[in-house]
Amino acid sequence: MVTFEPHPRRFFRPDEPLFRLTDERAKLRLLAATGLSGAIVLRFDAALASLSAHDFIARVLLARFAVAGVAIGFDFHFGLNRAGSPDYLAAQGAKLGFAVDIVPRFEDAGRPVRSGPIRAAVAAGRIAEANTLLGYPWFVSGKVIHGDKRGRELGFPTANVRLDPDCALKHGIYAVRVGVGERRYDGVASFGRRPMFDQGTVLLEPFLFDFAGDLYGEMIDVAFVEWIRPERTFASVEDLVRRMNEDAKLARAALAAAPDAFPRLGQVSG
Repeated sequence: MVTFEPHPRRFFRPDEPLFRLTDERAKLRLLAATGLSGAIVLRFDAALASLSAHDFIARVLLARFAVAGVAIGFDFHFGLNRAGSPDYLAAQGAKLGFAVDIVPRFEDAGRPVRSGPIRAAVAAGRIAEANTLLGYPWFVSGKVIHGDKRGRELGFPTANVRLDPDCALKHGIYAVRVGVGERRYDGVASFGRRPMFDQGTVLLEPFLFDFAGDLYGEMIDVAFVEWIRPERTFASVEDLVRRMNEDAKLARAALAAAPDAFPRLGQVSG
């Protein structure tokens, strides 16, 4: 698999927010689980961006990688000003001696399976829809950091993770499954600004059921299984705690109905 980092849109429009469904490491872990023997990460810089479609084929695909065949999506474009099209690559492949497999548009129940509709579903809190289109639960990864210990005071100690500022996940409460190394824990998570306590920092705060221990500094994976509700304020802390207990009950029920909901992730080296 050949992929590009940083994302080309980040290179061309660095000041615009870019909500990525998977960062580089997550993408490589997903690819590793497919059984591929490896992945090539091409650094997308000015030199690569300036290559014509012809030069990309000649210098990268042939001179550098000596490809015998290439598989691309039906709408893949490459080279300076995106001049290289699937038809152009197929024609060059026939001329230069490498096969080109163009993968057609893929749909699920009439819906195109593309990153745009999946991002829109995640941003709207339609996590079940996003997961159906992805084929696995959408997930994020991050290091557990110290918070204000508010959850511990309320009886819900959380493993706080700060996500990329461009993450467009809808603020709210979710049923989640958390990976800590090879271990998996069911849980309920809040993502947002915690309006009950007038907090400005956006955090992901998973509470792991049936877990006791210290996760500070650990890298965890949080897979989103079902949307529960938007974040909101309550008349009292007691009302909040009652609602948190209800959220936990709903999350347990959702996770019991999805016992295998966790992405297949491989190991990444190099």
